[in-house]
Amino acid sequence: MKYISTRGAGGSVTFLEAALSGLAPDGGLYAPESLPVFGKEEIAGFRNMPYERLALKIFSPFAPDVPATELERIFKAAYSGFDGPETAPLVHLWDNQYILELYHGPTLAFKDFAMRPLGMLFDYALGRAGKKATIVAATSGDTGSAAIEAFKNCKNVNLFVLHPRGRVSEVQRRQMTTVRAANVKNIALEGSFDDCQNIVKALFADVKFRNAVNLSAVNSINWARIAAQTVYYFYAAARFNEGVTFCVPTGNFGNILAGFYAKKMGAGVEKLIIASNANDILTRFMQSGKMEQKTAVPTLSPSMDIQVSSNFERLLFEYTGRDSAAVLALMERFKKGSYEVKNEILKNIKFIFEAGACSDKETLAEISRVYKKTGRLVDPHTAVGLRAAFAHKGSEPVVTLSTAHPAKFADAVAKATGITPQLPPRLADIMTRKEEYAVLENSEERVKEFIYGNLH
Repeated sequence: MKYISTRGAGGSVTFLEAALSGLAPDGGLYAPESLPVFGKEEIAGFRNMPYERLALKIFSPFAPDVPATELERIFKAAYSGFDGPETAPLVHLWDNQYILELYHGPTLAFKDFAMRPLGMLFDYALGRAGKKATIVAATSGDTGSAAIEAFKNCKNVNLFVLHPRGRVSEVQRRQMTTVRAANVKNIALEGSFDDCQNIVKALFADVKFRNAVNLSAVNSINWARIAAQTVYYFYAAARFNEGVTFCVPTGNFGNILAGFYAKKMGAGVEKLIIASNANDILTRFMQSGKMEQKTAVPTLSPSMDIQVSSNFERLLFEYTGRDSAAVLALMERFKKGSYEVKNEILKNIKFIFEAGACSDKETLAEISRVYKKTGRLVDPHTAVGLRAAFAHKGSEPVVTLSTAHPAKFADAVAKATGITPQLPPRLADIMTRKEEYAVLENSEERVKEFIYGNLH
């Protein structure tokens, strides 16, 4: 299987080439030339399959240049550090509403499902090639800690993580800034997540810098992460005898995009619900067909405080019939603030996707509602998802992806319920650990200087 850019330049590359580079040279995102498709009988066999075995089954066709024995080792190791009796517990709330708990990994967020195997893939590929790579990751809260956890022991990687200063929760920040690893540096950028993400894209656009440091990316622009995240859609859908609608709290569109690809690969996905907070660019698009940037505002669900949903470019690629010229034209217009798609494209997208947004007040109300009805604490991102899920008109099972442990956002949960959720014992002292990070202005040149000065 080969990979091509959504913007059309550069020809095709292998899986490992796509994974190690992250972003295509023309600024586009890599997408597979074709998708593996699993039949109904085969999918029926997924129901009782352990998660790591299912991951190997789903992921292997995407990575033909990685030996099967190596992938088996990677997925077994990747999910061995998860807490609880199941890797991804499916929990019934009431009526046709469920949640899929995706926060039992080392950093208590869904990012662990893809980042851990990605770190091991990098270590394998770089070690085999005798090379080193520089990874620059932008995070709205959870990607950074997951990347640090996955790459902190990689001898062949320098990792720089940019988070928006003052716009992540304290637990999220401390999960990044209290890790001691010689190859990891944290940057608190004066700006929003979109500013962090824009700097990462600018670094990739600078060919001289990119080549000098062997730049790579592990945000959800990296196809390997999307491929790994398709697995839990198959895992959850296989547990029902009918089609399932998934509701996904969404910022950069990577997590829900994995559900879209899982549907194309044969998973029993009926609909996909985009759940937004006050940064509702995706919900507004679903209403009008116009993608229009506004200023990102801080909310109780900071991982979704995004106005540039990078992975939406892959969806446009699919819905334009893989017309890279059309995608490039839309992305050029978006640089100026907005673009609008044809009515037919919006109609086709809405055949699978629907969307809903909610305010912080409504987020707190949903946290309270779920606690009063079930005794269960959910984090603000999950609550945003549940509000959209409860509004869905349909009798089929609706599974909301619960993307983070409630203790990562203890203040919001306590405000809504009066109960302060506790971190697992392994993180109980995180609030007293010493932090280490640099505060930088929102400047591409300043970030470059910092990276050059901290390579090892």
